[in-house]
Amino acid sequence: MPNAGKIGKVATLKERIAGSQALLLTEYRGLSVRDTTELRRSLSDAATFSVVKNTLMKRAADEAGVRELEDLLQGPTAVAFVAGDPVTAAKRVVEAARRFPTLVLKGAFVEGRVLSADQARALADLESREVMLSRVAGMLKSEMARAAAMFQALQSRFLGLLEAYKEKVGVEGEE
Repeated sequence: MPNAGKIGKVATLKERIAGSQALLLTEYRGLSVRDTTELRRSLSDAATFSVVKNTLMKRAADEAGVRELEDLLQGPTAVAFVAGDPVTAAKRVVEAARRFPTLVLKGAFVEGRVLSADQARALADLESREVMLSRVAGMLKSEMARAAAMFQALQSRFLGLLEAYKEKVGVEGEE
């Protein structure tokens, strides 16, 4: 029978799930308190890292409409609730997993999809949102410059044609 404390924890987890851009699920078995604190600090601007009880997280995920997370909620679980860019948070978790071999990335939930551990690690290999946006902006700028050059060339040809016509009309008009 659920007590008020557990109901409150489930409601809090449900809100955190709903307010997150992504969830990164890890197994933290073997991490010391110092290691966990260091991991929380490294993620502080990208995500909130919390150790969760699987039963409470399953119930909160079910209430939030993310039933697919149940498969990832096996064994000791800690969740990074990502508020910003999921790629940045995934990079930091993968980097922390290199430093702390006992930290294992189990999977992720991004944009309505559950990702396997390999897919979540692949997410860390992507470039950050800012880098991707700047590349797109650069490509758009080069296309606009190419279009402007094309219009300028057309205008120049048209003016050359008008000049040639003017000279031809001027020569025929003098006769």
